[in-house]
Amino acid sequence: MPHDPGTPTAYAVSPDSGEHWTAEGAWEVAPGIHRIPLPLPMDGLKAINVYTIQTDDGLTLIDGGWHIPLARDLLDASLRSIGSGFGDIERFLVTHVHRDHFTMATVLGRELGIDVALGVGDKPALDLLNHSDELTENPFHEVLRSAGADALVEKWRRLDADEGELPDLTQWQLPTTWLDGDHAIAVGARTIDAVHTPGHTPGHFVFADRADELLFAGDHVLPTITPSIGFVVPPAPDPLADFMASLAKVRSLPDLRVLPAHGPVAPSSHARVDALLAHHEERLADSLAAVDAGGSTAYEVAEQLGWTRHLHAFDTLDWFNQGMAAMETKAHLDLLVSRGALSLDGVTYRPDEVMA
Repeated sequence: MPHDPGTPTAYAVSPDSGEHWTAEGAWEVAPGIHRIPLPLPMDGLKAINVYTIQTDDGLTLIDGGWHIPLARDLLDASLRSIGSGFGDIERFLVTHVHRDHFTMATVLGRELGIDVALGVGDKPALDLLNHSDELTENPFHEVLRSAGADALVEKWRRLDADEGELPDLTQWQLPTTWLDGDHAIAVGARTIDAVHTPGHTPGHFVFADRADELLFAGDHVLPTITPSIGFVVPPAPDPLADFMASLAKVRSLPDLRVLPAHGPVAPSSHARVDALLAHHEERLADSLAAVDAGGSTAYEVAEQLGWTRHLHAFDTLDWFNQGMAAMETKAHLDLLVSRGALSLDGVTYRPDEVMA
């Protein structure tokens, strides 16, 4: 959730277009590969980049976008601008299950008989959504309680009531292919490495095209912001540890041009991974200092930290983002427990006696 130093996402120009990264169009990032920004119905992130790979057999799309009419129409128009259309799509490779990446792919996949591939680590989230009518409450409420954020549960209930209806399950159908473990995928004449990178979600994958030195990075490596960690149900045991290990895995690949889901194309995966790792180490140190200063729960520690690139005070965030901040802080504190710097009793963290 906190933004890193550097060019703000709101002002970032992408080198492939020479315009703001959200500018509509199909922008060529490499021969036969185009970036198509699609709109998102939210105030924060304005767009998601969908990537098309042209082959003799048709198109492979990396991610699909959020299935809203405006985005669907724009995807259709953008494909037509490069001489293609929905009927040319052969496959979706979806980086992870979040709705801005998955829902367009699964809807078009079922309508048109297109193969949709998703990491098997995200299956529990889909199973939960597809049995949402059996739930007695939003599963994120229990995650909030585990972060000591009981004060936010009732406020999130009000947000749930405002949204009203259960999820549209036509947008949350199971994929036709499960991605499991690191492996090579043939995309026309290309060979793309599917690399499992859990952290942002348990089933997150990136796709590395070593020949053209490209990394289809999803939300794992973003050029101007850090992806949320800990905002997932069912909750992962140690998502920040997973995320940082996945960053190290990507760092072990050749240095690649970053094709992110959000933000402009960036020149170096190595440089960005190094910055992300350094950022989280700083955040871990700040979280530990907040516990030393008397914060005992993730919620109390989050209250002491600054948020977004401007380091806004916690109490200036809306209820939803306060909840996300508490969950992300919990991920940092849990990693400190794993490292032996803190101990945990229920929802209460304290400096480990051995370390103190």
